Amino acid sequence: MTLLGHYWTIAPRLRHSVRPLQAPEWRPWGSSLEDPVTGRVPVTGRLRELPGSEELVILVHGLGGSTESHYMFRGAQAAEAVGLSCLRINLRGCDLENHDFYHAALTADLHAALASEELRRYRRIYVIGYSLGGHVTLRLATEVEDPRVAAVAAVCAPLDLGLSQQEIDSPGRWIYRRYLLRGLIGIFAAVSTRRPQPLTIEEAARIRTLREWDDRVVAPRHGFAGAADYYARASVAPRLPELRVPSLLLNSESDPMVPARAVRAVLRPTPRLEVRWLKGGGHVAFPRRLDVGLGEGIGVDTQVLGWLRTR
Repeated sequence: MTLLGHYWTIAPRLRHSVRPLQAPEWRPWGSSLEDPVTGRVPVTGRLRELPGSEELVILVHGLGGSTESHYMFRGAQAAEAVGLSCLRINLRGCDLENHDFYHAALTADLHAALASEELRRYRRIYVIGYSLGGHVTLRLATEVEDPRVAAVAAVCAPLDLGLSQQEIDSPGRWIYRRYLLRGLIGIFAAVSTRRPQPLTIEEAARIRTLREWDDRVVAPRHGFAGAADYYARASVAPRLPELRVPSLLLNSESDPMVPARAVRAVLRPTPRLEVRWLKGGGHVAFPRRLDVGLGEGIGVDTQVLGWLRTR
């Protein structure tokens, strides 16, 4: 972890908040699914369809993010540049118009997207997940049966939720912990207006660690005995040998939010998984001309798309 790692993690978010990036022209997209606990759950997103395109990339945001996160815009711009249709998806709750919220292994929303009528025309589908969205994407890749899903990529993704929680809850990462909790509390508050929760909004707002959040909010809703049970049962690391499609894991040596040591500790040689470590950038943001070693193209997102399309 370096000062440049912090810079590349924080600066792109600040720039996007002051001068938002522009996504290619899109239209609202929606699907739904039946959840055994909360009933009918809507899944929303932003769809950019290119005329004549038979290939689609689905972009999945990270913890507390949404379709409007800066890295989702950059991914959409890269897809446009190489002629791919693109769906930026909101995992449940992240559009702030839902009565439920997701967790790190909840792939049902992505399965609902793949099954939706609007995406039926696509011959090949790729999935790119960022940060915790990368974890969800890798879990999807261990389950997917849709033959159109050709390959997936996870960018700056944790693999072991318990190790990643320990890192983000450490004293030196307080700024990132506050950022994540602020986003999660906003989602929780929106959900609470639509469905009663065990905690009040005021009680949730007093939570100060990710472990406490997972223990008091995530675990009760999704049937885990507590945070430790959630981490053990949801983490994708032990399931990587079950990957069903070619998968790319792309992490940065300088990532301050998902440190390299927490990922390397659980990495093992795995069929269908290609791993690349980047020497520059931070968490889900990189210098424009950084060479990933995945082929031609400028920009990490463009190179990742190139890798996906050749699988």
